[in-house]
Amino acid sequence: MRDFLFVIYLLFGLTLVSYGKEEDKLVVYDAPQGALLNDDFVVKVKNPNGSWKGIPSYLVKVDEVRNTQHHVENASMAFFDFSGEVEISVIYTKGDIHKARIRPLSYGVTPKIAGNTLTFRLKDVANLSVEINDDIFHNLHLFANPLMTDRPDKNKKDVIYFGPGIHEFEGGKLDVPSNSTVYVDGGAVLRGQLLVHNAKNVKIIGRGMVEHTVKMGIHIARSENVLVEDLFVTQCATGGSKNVTIRNVKSISYYGWGDGLNVFASSNVHYDRVFCRNSDDCTTVYATRKDFKGGARNITMENSTLWADVAHPIFIGIHGNADRPDTIENLIYRNIDILDHKEVQLDYQGCLAINAGDNNIIRNVTFENIRIEDFRQGQLVNVRIFFNEKYCPAPGQSIENILFKDIFYNGTGDEISIIAGYNEERKIKNITFQNLRINGTLITDDMADKPKWYKTGDMARIFIGEHVENIQFIP
Repeated sequence: MRDFLFVIYLLFGLTLVSYGKEEDKLVVYDAPQGALLNDDFVVKVKNPNGSWKGIPSYLVKVDEVRNTQHHVENASMAFFDFSGEVEISVIYTKGDIHKARIRPLSYGVTPKIAGNTLTFRLKDVANLSVEINDDIFHNLHLFANPLMTDRPDKNKKDVIYFGPGIHEFEGGKLDVPSNSTVYVDGGAVLRGQLLVHNAKNVKIIGRGMVEHTVKMGIHIARSENVLVEDLFVTQCATGGSKNVTIRNVKSISYYGWGDGLNVFASSNVHYDRVFCRNSDDCTTVYATRKDFKGGARNITMENSTLWADVAHPIFIGIHGNADRPDTIENLIYRNIDILDHKEVQLDYQGCLAINAGDNNIIRNVTFENIRIEDFRQGQLVNVRIFFNEKYCPAPGQSIENILFKDIFYNGTGDEISIIAGYNEERKIKNITFQNLRINGTLITDDMADKPKWYKTGDMARIFIGEHVENIQFIP
């Protein structure tokens, strides 16, 4: 009996040792022949005790606004899958590295620099921007993904399988049917749109990409129970749909009106661990818009990173049905890093923006644990009953029950924020800022150095205008 127990102990111990060895895993993918690449960086990755593996550096385009004019710049993108711990080497081929930063800054990743090479380690999945010598327009977007555990069987009838290589669709579009799974291998590039229209029970998964030359890479319309996970696209829009999950999707756009992740008249949409760098709003929630009719509700975005080269990182509410008013409600944005915001036009500023137009009612919105880095130009918040004849024939009806909790901003690029209603019939009500910290200063109604005759908004550089009721700043 003692010998039997000893054998069991040994087997259990070996299993533990084996698990420990398997903890550090790494998967890299080759670029298909003909893929668009960028040679600004040479990127390698390895396990702590393994050998270096090169990973392709793809070309992605981004938008820089200089003196009100748009300029398309060439940046880079690379990715791999791992568990455990990895070491990453990035060689900058354009010269020496004088300084470097890896963002989001909240991740606390500090690289070691030697000549034209930087190295750093990761112990968790992350969507990062590696920036050399303060250049944010020719940077490396580096996506460290989790290991894929649900790769489908390509021989099943309900699986549309794209293996390594470049794939083009007839007419530039692929209609994805109900009850199907689209798998895009990490070595696959799609040159065409994926359309989920009038479909149910659809999955689009894999580590590959819809090439950045394809506008609106994934479009979901009047559909139900849809999962999009891990892919790279320019844009992914959801309209007239419900029960949609967008997880670990990366969206980078460079052209006009290049919104990242749109919601139109949809419900139960969940974004998790997405990365957006866009040439227009990163993420929006609208009511009636285009061919989609009705309100929008139960929208959540969490654990994500947003970078608006133009317009808003988060934008809610401008579009609806002025003749038959819509409601936008129950929205949550939490655990989000905002890396940049650049907008010259005062009407379209705001990292966290709620603009009610078209007789919309907007209520029950929470922004929680939002870390906003120093952005180039714009406002921290912009909450308005909005009337702009260019986009909506009527102002909104109301905005109410908005919570800004644990909002942290460190920087100098912000202009004066705005909270303003429209008239006595179209008001903003019940706005709470809880633990708002600007450059380390906690902003509260009873903060020690606020003169009694000041509005608290004066201390936060937030203009609180007319027709605003019950706004408070609390610890």
